[in-house]
Amino acid sequence: MRLLISGGGTGGHVYPALAVLPQLARVLPTKANGQLAAQPAQPAAKPALLWAGSPNGVERSLVEAEGIPFAAIQTGQLRGMNPLTAAANLGKMAVGLRQSLRLLADFRPDVCFVTGGYVCTPVAIACRLRRVPVLVYLPDLTPGLAIRLLSIIAQRVAVSFAETAKFFGAKSVVTGYPVRPALLEAVQDREQARAELGQALKIGWNESDSHLPLLLVFGGSQGSRSINQALWSALPALLPLAHIVHVVGTRDWPLLTEKQPELPAALALRYHPVDYLHDEMALALAAADLALARAGASTLAEFPIARLPSVLVPLPISGGHQFPNARKLAETGGALIIRDEELSARLTPVLTELLRDESRRLAMGAAIATLACPQAGMNIARALVELVGQ
Repeated sequence: MRLLISGGGTGGHVYPALAVLPQLARVLPTKANGQLAAQPAQPAAKPALLWAGSPNGVERSLVEAEGIPFAAIQTGQLRGMNPLTAAANLGKMAVGLRQSLRLLADFRPDVCFVTGGYVCTPVAIACRLRRVPVLVYLPDLTPGLAIRLLSIIAQRVAVSFAETAKFFGAKSVVTGYPVRPALLEAVQDREQARAELGQALKIGWNESDSHLPLLLVFGGSQGSRSINQALWSALPALLPLAHIVHVVGTRDWPLLTEKQPELPAALALRYHPVDYLHDEMALALAAADLALARAGASTLAEFPIARLPSVLVPLPISGGHQFPNARKLAETGGALIIRDEELSARLTPVLTELLRDESRRLAMGAAIATLACPQAGMNIARALVELVGQ
């Protein structure tokens, strides 16, 4: 099997595909009694892989770190741009289409797996022109314009929840959101995850405060300025109650020394800022007792798997796609929502109340776990194999 993957711009368009790939080798390229079968004892040969992404996106480093060949494809945003910029980006997209056609001629994929981002458009169009079947994966509850357009090209659209299937009719297949195998493993032993996280981040858990809950704060793969600033202001009130692992993001990392308030030495030892987490994120999710985060699509899967209660701050742009995600989690009772403009007023009282109430956190974790779908990666792997040869 030769698999072309296209997606990028944010980690949310990369990690779902990376979670599917380990499952592909377990799925036979044949059918038994009408069903695709797995063969753990004698797995099928690993698929040949190629990732088509944007030249300067976050996806390149993430993909190459996994040893997957990467091809850069030119593209550009059209919606919401002024006419001159849109015209220039249209030219980039034309270049990207030519690049994609050459890539298809060289790589000869059996199927294309599209996970989102502007770079997917020229790649998917090229696949349509060369009759390569396309599976689009939509992680969010509601599709944006780009996914709606790509669904016209695609043979299948994999969705995380049944209520999303209505947007794509017979093309839709409900798979769940795939999470990385490392997270599925890490959540089996939270104490071990906390110990390994401490080693990875060089955190010395002092016996005197090792009983404190761990608050994990992150704002997506690029970080969040508003969450960062609100948290820095709240640190004096929060650190007496918890350890905090704060994924600042590369954009705001240079501001850390300027914005972080002066803290007593004992409290400063409980604040653990990092610019980014890659492999360590699975450990952080498994070890955390509470999360403060945006409501990107990954939260719909990773928080339920980790039984992680959360305070969600939906991104107030991107077509509002994060608000349905946040509401889905909040409706279970496993999350609270704070709007971005409310952060300065509400963050400290909401977090302090939850950090003081272990029983409530445990109840929220049990509630959110009802959305867990650990078999999602295998479901998408099977859907991809089914498309080969169609």
